[in-house]
Amino acid sequence: MTQISRRLLLAGASAAPFAGWTRIADAATPKDTAVFAKQIDDILTLDPGEAYELSGIEIATNLYDRILRYEAEDVTKMVGGVAASWNVSADGKTFTFKIRPGLKFHSGAAVTAEDAEFSLQRVVILDKTPAFLLSQLGWTKDNVKDLVKASGDTLTMKITEDFAPSLVLNLMTSIVASVVEKKVAMANQANNDLGNTWLKTNSAGSGAYKLVAWKSNESVTLEANPGFRMGAPHMKRVVVRHVPEPASQRLLLEKNDADFARDLGPDQLKPLMGSKDIKIDTSKGANTWYMAMNMGYGPLANQKVRTAMKMLVDYQGMVNTIVKGKFFVQQSFLPVGFPFAIAYAPFKLDVAKAKALLAEAGFKDGFPLRLSTPNTSPEMEIAQSVQQTMAQAGIKVTIEPLDKKANIGQYRARKHEMVLISWGPDYFDAHTNADTFAHNDDNSDTPKIKPLAWRNKWFIPELTKDMLKAAKELDAKKRAEQYVVLQKRVTDEGPFIIMFQDTPNVARRANVTGFAAGITEDLNFYRLIKKG
Repeated sequence: MTQISRRLLLAGASAAPFAGWTRIADAATPKDTAVFAKQIDDILTLDPGEAYELSGIEIATNLYDRILRYEAEDVTKMVGGVAASWNVSADGKTFTFKIRPGLKFHSGAAVTAEDAEFSLQRVVILDKTPAFLLSQLGWTKDNVKDLVKASGDTLTMKITEDFAPSLVLNLMTSIVASVVEKKVAMANQANNDLGNTWLKTNSAGSGAYKLVAWKSNESVTLEANPGFRMGAPHMKRVVVRHVPEPASQRLLLEKNDADFARDLGPDQLKPLMGSKDIKIDTSKGANTWYMAMNMGYGPLANQKVRTAMKMLVDYQGMVNTIVKGKFFVQQSFLPVGFPFAIAYAPFKLDVAKAKALLAEAGFKDGFPLRLSTPNTSPEMEIAQSVQQTMAQAGIKVTIEPLDKKANIGQYRARKHEMVLISWGPDYFDAHTNADTFAHNDDNSDTPKIKPLAWRNKWFIPELTKDMLKAAKELDAKKRAEQYVVLQKRVTDEGPFIIMFQDTPNVARRANVTGFAAGITEDLNFYRLIKKG
């Protein structure tokens, strides 16, 4: 690690200028280094076979190349990544990929079809959180080595399910299709974990950057890969500092100790709008912000209670004030801009109707409710607004602030009553969100997969069948109609209070260009960042 990288890491997450940094004349960050101030306490691992949190996915997309990609130059067009070309059989069950010649891992070793084979197989064998993205294709620990095979420069994969080929190809652009160097992973294997423990904090990819270090709740430091297939990145280093407070992010940006601030709210953005040194870029994101109600908690099993609670949120009021400029109201599980998404917002604050529904359900005096939420902005402000509006109908909300890791862990274990959280798509197809919001045909404590519907004990075997039918429909018009029905049913009947879609604001120093927040974290590329 270089001296300057060590100093960047030692800086940690404080809002003060970099500790120990030998300041240069203009007090700016180094010319060859891009520094982000961002909340990254949701990172649990950087192994692409395990990472499933938004910040971790963003880092991994810069560390690893994938079989297919949507690239920064045109994020609307699917192109080859590790694969140079591909073919689909007439029956839509066999997919062949020719590996791009001349590709090198960060180690200098050639990228081969065997590495791609290993990478897909290990996701299924490890069976970590994102494994369902591939196991839905019919792949299991027992059959994946027969269905995913390499021969020479060709990777062949067979699926046993009747999915639309476009959906399968889009899966090959997701994080689980990242290609890991087999030799390095296996050299660092412990207890037959296929290198998982080591890859949590190290990288073995061929992406634009390689991992120098990740210090939990402090920083991530990346170093450029000069041999990247699309050319060397402009920045030799990228440092992502964990700065949970938006006010601290703004201070770092203004003092030129950060090039980008990623989580500023209305109070921080407004004073910056007239600055000649700072620019603010806004884009449309695809993250869905929602509250999830655990139907295992007595009152929440009642449909009327859940409907009433959806009428006890001041959606528009929050968009006009505490989250102004960051979100807009969208109450469908598919974000606007995704295939087959509809703009849908049937619920608004209506205390009188909510009270009537609660009375019909036998809860005219309300009930106590624990709301778990990340202890950061804007989540705490949203939680406080919800606490106030739900109190108007007698629902006594106690806010439980947690760091993001704890909040995610509690939610995955089904130990919440209600949780405030966000969800980001895994790939550019409607099935990516439908398969988690509208999928639960095994409500036991030990199902094969654990989608969001399962986390909230919403047992929906018939709706799950409809969801899977939509995924297999080849006629685009019929498929669109099926997703309209699914979106409305999940919003109207489900245990989700879907509130907002994000509009990411990135505040940056005016001399720094080349970074645009994508519609998903998969499309947040660092390699084009430049400093003037």
